[in-house]
Amino acid sequence: MSLSVRPQRRVLVTKINRSQSFAGVNSSADRPFRNLSPFTPTVSRKTGSRVSRMFSMSHKSPPPKVPQPNRLDEVYEALKKGLTAYLEVHQLELEKLSTQIRESKRNSRLGFLYDLDKQVKSIERFLRRLEFHASKIDELYEAYCIQRRLRDGAHNMVKAYSTGSPGSREARESLAEASKGYKEYTENMCLLENELESQLGEFHIRMKGLAGFARLCAGDQYEIFMKYGRQRWKLRGRIEVNSKQVWDSEEMVFLPLVTEFLSIKVTELKSLANHVVVGNVSCETKDLFAALPQVVAVDINDLGTLKLSLEVTWNPFDKDDQPSAASTVNKASTVNKRFSTYNQSPPDTPSLREQAFYVSVHQAGLLRRHGQW
Repeated sequence: MSLSVRPQRRVLVTKINRSQSFAGVNSSADRPFRNLSPFTPTVSRKTGSRVSRMFSMSHKSPPPKVPQPNRLDEVYEALKKGLTAYLEVHQLELEKLSTQIRESKRNSRLGFLYDLDKQVKSIERFLRRLEFHASKIDELYEAYCIQRRLRDGAHNMVKAYSTGSPGSREARESLAEASKGYKEYTENMCLLENELESQLGEFHIRMKGLAGFARLCAGDQYEIFMKYGRQRWKLRGRIEVNSKQVWDSEEMVFLPLVTEFLSIKVTELKSLANHVVVGNVSCETKDLFAALPQVVAVDINDLGTLKLSLEVTWNPFDKDDQPSAASTVNKASTVNKRFSTYNQSPPDTPSLREQAFYVSVHQAGLLRRHGQW
């Protein structure tokens, strides 16, 4: 998959191909961009660690002062692809469950079919919510495009009246009116951009560890600092003798942003006054809008000998709707463990209680037939 790179001045634009990863970008504009490769190092976490959330601040950040239409177009296209993938994944799961219900209606117990039917209805509700969410995003984007066209027209009018002869009163009034319209359309674009940003859902980032290719030694301590707009995440880890890694934080929830990039800084803690910055990179986040979790690797230093592994899961809804979003995916594994819905056929052999009931009914029928009832 080819990824778009972070727009900077005097950058060396190169194509990056990868699967299940996102691009790590140097902080310096003159350095080439780095390739990423997925990996899964062994990581152990301290007990009692909880999921950290960046909801202490307001859910909606203040509107930007200058709109970024080109960047919004890129984020919108990536968001639409992610929502489409989400719909396809849940639609396939719904078709599997519907097929299983049709095939097992004759030989299955009522409780088994009842649980499958509950799961189907839950997925159908989630699909309707996804479709409504996608239509809402489309409406916001269409309104944004209308305001952008009006702003461009007002800009052309201001430019035309400015280059002409401003001596007449009508020309000055027209110039003031066009300037007022340009300012109004700019403010509307900023408000719509902020509203669309609040519909991007959540990024659940889980720390998986560092990989160093003989760079990591037992006893080394590292500090990782992630900055995403006004959101912060700082965690520290230690390399154990058995090559395991212990980190003081497990997971963080970031709210996706339109114009910001994820900044990652890794520092090696040698002593109280001697800290060595291993690398400071900036990463693109628009490619994280995916239906399934992604294990991604980020090159921290220039040579790529130290990599940071993260597991990123995108939830298309905000924190209030997360239980509904997670329930449709987790219920499949729950039913799979209880009933083996995807591995074997449903039970068709009567239980001992059912056999005793059938025997009693048969004996009662014989007695009634012979007039002994």
